[in-house]
Amino acid sequence: MNTRQIPSPRQRIWGRLFIACLVVGAFLAYSHTLFRIGFPLDDAWIHQTYARNIALKGEWSFTAGQPSAGSTAPLWTGLIAIGYVLKVEPRFWSYGLGIAMLMTTAWLAGVWLSRRISHRKELAWIAELSILLEWHLIWAGLSGMETLLVGLLAVAVMYWLDSGKEYDLALGAIVGLGIWIRPDVISLLLPVAIVILSKAHRELRRGFFRLAKVGIGMVGLVLPYLLFNWIMEGEWWPNTFYAKQAEYAILRQAPLFQRLVAEFRQPLVGIGAILIPGVVLGTANAFRKHQWHKIAPLIWVLAYLGIYAIRLPVTYQHGRYAMPTIPVILVIGLEGMLDWVKWNKVDFLHRIVSKAWAATLVLIALIFLMLGARAYATDVAIIETEMVAAAHWVAENTEPDALIAAHDIGALGYFGNHKILDLAGLVSPEVIPFIRDESALAKYLDESRADYLITFPDWYPELTKQAQLVYQTNGPFSRAEGGENMAIYRLTPNEFAMRPMCMIYCPQSGRGRVTNGKN
Repeated sequence: MNTRQIPSPRQRIWGRLFIACLVVGAFLAYSHTLFRIGFPLDDAWIHQTYARNIALKGEWSFTAGQPSAGSTAPLWTGLIAIGYVLKVEPRFWSYGLGIAMLMTTAWLAGVWLSRRISHRKELAWIAELSILLEWHLIWAGLSGMETLLVGLLAVAVMYWLDSGKEYDLALGAIVGLGIWIRPDVISLLLPVAIVILSKAHRELRRGFFRLAKVGIGMVGLVLPYLLFNWIMEGEWWPNTFYAKQAEYAILRQAPLFQRLVAEFRQPLVGIGAILIPGVVLGTANAFRKHQWHKIAPLIWVLAYLGIYAIRLPVTYQHGRYAMPTIPVILVIGLEGMLDWVKWNKVDFLHRIVSKAWAATLVLIALIFLMLGARAYATDVAIIETEMVAAAHWVAENTEPDALIAAHDIGALGYFGNHKILDLAGLVSPEVIPFIRDESALAKYLDESRADYLITFPDWYPELTKQAQLVYQTNGPFSRAEGGENMAIYRLTPNEFAMRPMCMIYCPQSGRGRVTNGKN
């Protein structure tokens, strides 16, 4: 092969940067054309609020002067805070972090794939391109959330496990550091244990000794994380860890098989579906050769999605909780397919099928790239015309000392500049025990003497039934997606005292449909 045709490392970096900027620019341009740029999740504004308070006030709080553990990802929040210190426009700083994560994930996925298909490593660039064009990952990179960073960490751990190097303390430290990004990163201990024990063979004592070293490396970072949460709120895990499970507990009543299917199909909406044959072929080949280190990543994917299906079976926002598994799925699927496809094979049928698969992969990637850009733009438009619009109205039209109760607090905390009661329990953990009990919430609002309630009307049908409506957004995007417009209600003392209510999502009423960025 002519080495002059092989791109240099510098050329590949510039190539990744060009493609990343191109696809990110396309998503942002679509968003700007549809309405304006922003974030597709209200939760992103929660991170922004914490980051701003860290940088400008030197305190870990959502509401100034009230420390709280409402951020699930302290490390991610800290990265955002750097932008405030440098005085970079917050959205652009977050987008820049997204581009960096997308490029790094693509590069590491390519290196990892080249190691797994050493006989065809010249094709590893396909993994890089697949990552850069995968619409979920672009959406995640521009979401203002830590989602893509978790995916990057997963690829890093898998790559390290395939390297054969026994830097166990460092590997444990990487997993421990990941806990500061999101608690579910602890699931990466599963493939670590599988690979270490499989390599130990009959020397199990040595395998367990290595696992102990991983644990030591991890504990040094996990203990400070636990202590941090305990100091903030008196709990070992962040409020979101408990609040999300309580909020969506009703969904666990669905059959487990149904929940598993719903979770597993999320990463496959796009090129993931085209790579299923590769996952099957690669796994079967690894089983035949007893290459357990090659099977460990797939076991992690299944376990990770399975945990969510069991404990938090939500699939809203394009399955954002499942997105960290996508880079791993792409590498596994590409490994299996690239080991099978032969562009110049003598067998005519094999050659045609190989080329047809490659063409389909490219076509599906481009189609979903366009669909993903539209989905991202729509999500941003909904957040901007509902949550952000309501927050601006509160800032401009309510009393400075008014107490605002709301379910979505991100934009409200960032733009509203008021004291907040969080009905989702992220920064008001006292509501978690009765987070779905509308009667108890009514009593809580009365006792707290809340002045306003901000919500979509069908989220709290009993709370909003007789409250005084003072403002409702008129954004067309939420309605176009089958949702409602966000409403602001004026509350008076003992507003709910004499009113009978039922549990939200009670089986008798079937009320409480979740929409508008939540489903």
